[in-house]
Amino acid sequence: MSEILKIREKKALEAIKSTYGTEDGEYGATLFVSHHLEEIEPTYWLKHTGQSKPSPEKVLNLLVLEGIWDEDLAFDFTLPEETTNYIICVRFDESNEIIEITMES
Repeated sequence: MSEILKIREKKALEAIKSTYGTEDGEYGATLFVSHHLEEIEPTYWLKHTGQSKPSPEKVLNLLVLEGIWDEDLAFDFTLPEETTNYIICVRFDESNEIIEITMES
């Protein structure tokens, strides 16, 4: 992965985590975490976090890069082990500024 893609990946993950619980994260990180805490079995969480009902922070720390698309300006993150069809998509503009974070299926 090129250096610019590594920088964008890191920036995207930081932005996802920082928007949790905020108005900006309502349809991104906050929705993703609340949905998955309700829908995924406690055994999955126990395996990956050591807790049957982890904190939102622990859920967000599990995110893995699923793919990069749209001329390397969109980064999709999800939970490990193909446990969900949902992703958090972070979109950048040409200046490397984040323009959108959304949960998608």
